[in-house]
Amino acid sequence: MTARTTHQEGGLTPRPAAASPWKVVLTQTAFEVNSALRNGEQLLLTIVIPVVVLFAMSRVPSSFVGYSPVIDAITPGVFALAIISTAFTGLAIATGFERRYGVLRFLGSTPLGREGFLAAKTISVVVIELIQFVWLGVGAAMLGWDPQGSWGYAVIVILLGTATFASLGLLLAGTLRAEGTLAIANLIYLGLLALGGIVIPSDRFPQGISHVISLLPSSALADGLRSAFIHGDFPAADVVTLLIWCALGIFGVRRWFRWS
Repeated sequence: MTARTTHQEGGLTPRPAAASPWKVVLTQTAFEVNSALRNGEQLLLTIVIPVVVLFAMSRVPSSFVGYSPVIDAITPGVFALAIISTAFTGLAIATGFERRYGVLRFLGSTPLGREGFLAAKTISVVVIELIQFVWLGVGAAMLGWDPQGSWGYAVIVILLGTATFASLGLLLAGTLRAEGTLAIANLIYLGLLALGGIVIPSDRFPQGISHVISLLPSSALADGLRSAFIHGDFPAADVVTLLIWCALGIFGVRRWFRWS
């Protein structure tokens, strides 16, 4: 609540009024971002691991990823990894434990409301991703990354990928116990890093499984960013794949997400 005063005869008269919904959401967003950046495990997941992968994979032979210079293929993949670490794994784990401790139920009954809480979560994810992209972009530039493609197409893929993995993360957090969310979210993260077409393009895998990998949202996100940054092409097939996964995630959240 905020209090305003007005001058009237005889003194000041208080005029209490609720803070605007937008201000409430922004306050919660600031809290979410601050909490994430002060959490050592979150920093390891969102900053340290993507940076380590960037510098480690930049030294592999060009034949390993099918592009030369290697950094041109690795950087979009690491951007995709950063999105997944924040919008999926980090969001799922944090929300899962907030649900366990009753935080979701409590915040849903405050002026923030359930819609405001989800909005704050979404905005905080985007803010953290921007920090990640600046950090990773500087590191990639030091390694020789010089994108010549379309930033506009890349932004479309980034936003759609964020929405897709955020919906999947919330679905996981809203349906499983916190401990199960923690284990499964980390397992999926490691599985996608190794076999999800992120840093190694899907077409570099054996033909028998490359088509399956290309249908994963992680592969669509990474390949879409590579197509946008390297060739400047609009990755229509990857966008369609992400849209399908995003629709499934949103449907699942609306249908099965539990606040307590």
